[in-house]
Amino acid sequence: MKHPLFGLCISAALLTGGVAFAHHGWGSYDAAKLITIASNVERADWENPHVTLVVPYQGKSWDAVLAPPFRMNARGLNPEMIKPGTLVRIEGYPSTRVATEMRAERIIVGGTTYELR
Repeated sequence: MKHPLFGLCISAALLTGGVAFAHHGWGSYDAAKLITIASNVERADWENPHVTLVVPYQGKSWDAVLAPPFRMNARGLNPEMIKPGTLVRIEGYPSTRVATEMRAERIIVGGTTYELR
């Protein structure tokens, strides 16, 4: 290969493009339909790109997409506060693509409201 860095640059571009593709935008949520779920957490995944909770709602398990971990920490939340069994109230918007997914705007834990955006 005439330019050895060319292959490296192409590989890096493909890898980072995959990460960008995997991270979704917020356009697939219906901001005209605010829903509130008050329930005990079934599962909590505190990882990038977003913290997600699984909570029961209307007889089904819902995925609630919260803020990225760094923003959750900046708002005063940490993984110990939102463990399975914790009672939470989540306010947000339902997905237009996945019937049991929502984008959380705020979460109430232990009587304190945390804005996530």
